[in-house]
This record gives sequence, C-alpha cells and structure tokens, in this order.
Amino acid sequence: MSGVLLRAADRAWTAWKNGGGETATVALFPENADLSDFDWRISIARVDGDGPFSAFPGIDRTLTILSGGSMALNGHVLTPDSAPFAFDGELPVQAVVSGGPVHDLNVMTRRGRFSHSVARVRGPVALGGVPAVRLLLALDAGYRGLSRWDALMVGPEDVATVTGEGVGLLVVITGL
Repeated sequence: MSGVLLRAADRAWTAWKNGGGETATVALFPENADLSDFDWRISIARVDGDGPFSAFPGIDRTLTILSGGSMALNGHVLTPDSAPFAFDGELPVQAVVSGGPVHDLNVMTRRGRFSHSVARVRGPVALGGVPAVRLLLALDAGYRGLSRWDALMVGPEDVATVTGEGVGLLVVITGL
C-alpha cells in the first residue's frame, strides 16, 4: 500500500471555531494553514448536543455521520447510514442531535480553488492513477493496516489497493 498513512491515534483534538465542540484534523492543505486560510480541510468532530455550526464563507462542505445517534442540519436528518450531505459553508446551520453524541467527518474546500466529492463504499478499493488527491477513511478496523478512522492519502503518483475482511465500510474523498 503506497500513499501517506494518517493514524487516528496521532490526531490532536481542539475546540471548534465557535467553541461549541471539538474537532481533530485528518488532513489540511496547505499544511500550515489555519481555519481562515486553508484551501481544503478534512476533520472529524464530536458533537454532544444541539447548537449552531461555524460559518465558513466561500467554503463548500460535506458532512458524513461516522457513529452515534442522528443529527439534523436545518431539518435534514443524518445518521451513520445516510449518504454524505453537502452544503454551503456560509449558510447558517443549526444542528439538533438525537440519540446521544455523534462523530462526523467534515470535508471543506475553498470554492474556486478546489472541489470535492464524498462517498461511502465497501471494499476492496483501488486508488491512484488520477490527477487528484484521494483520501480514504476506514470506518472500521476490517482493512489490513488500517484501524478505525485511520486515513490513507493517495496522490496521482501513488497506487493503493485496500483489502480486508471486516465490515469494509470506507469513506472515499476525491477531487482535492
């Protein structure tokens, strides 16, 4: 397996921009960017209760529930089984959490510079050979070499095949 392995155990958790929760950055470009000047950012958040989302003008976002209960964003209900949900980062968004805390995957790209797509897939998965970065996030530990929420980033020069025997649910992000 080639590419860059991003271990879940190595991530540091920090407060949200609006102070209402915690997030851990999975990958960020440029590498030393902050929340005001990134071109793209992939993170996992823990959402314990209801509240507003931070506004990110000029950013396209996609949210995928990884675990826990459900979360409604302005009435659109997301669960661990639902498809990823895309929305504009500048829109006011109110979250309502039901059934306990949730963990979500948040993919954000600066409009006009980058775009992205997010899909839930079952393995095995072959990545590489495309003119874009792809990131694969393991939702379980059923893949060889990947633990739960580990990520593999594959660039256009890399080729990776991810195989396993577990549940095999992955989130694949393309277009970065």
